[in-house]
Amino acid sequence: MSTIRCDIVSAEQEIFHGEAELIVATGEQGELGIAPRHAPLITRLKPGKLIVTLPGGEKLDFTVNGGILEVQPQVVTVLADSAVRSTDLDESSVLAAKAEAERILANRGEAMEVAEAQAKLAEVSAQLQALERLRKNLKH
Repeated sequence: MSTIRCDIVSAEQEIFHGEAELIVATGEQGELGIAPRHAPLITRLKPGKLIVTLPGGEKLDFTVNGGILEVQPQVVTVLADSAVRSTDLDESSVLAAKAEAERILANRGEAMEVAEAQAKLAEVSAQLQALERLRKNLKH
């Protein structure tokens, strides 16, 4: 089976660099599946999952908080606002951040504070979904 190089980077660090059989990401228009020989593409990413299937079938599960995905003939590049391996998420921190964002939204603070809370809520919701995927995979 053929592969395509995948680079996932954020402003802070390189998250992943390697060969992949398939990359699944959450684009603005829905889920995208990128395989070798995919047509060139540039799209914005929504907060959500990013799954990289390595040669041999192992899957790496990441959570991104938006960004850009670019597909070129030999490489897929994800420029993430922020990204984390789902196995590195701390559930208690994610739940605390979710509670804080919901509190700000319930109190209807200043417009800027509400926008930030909405963005944070989208981010932590994606992280909670990643934790749920991990739980399901551990049960199988």
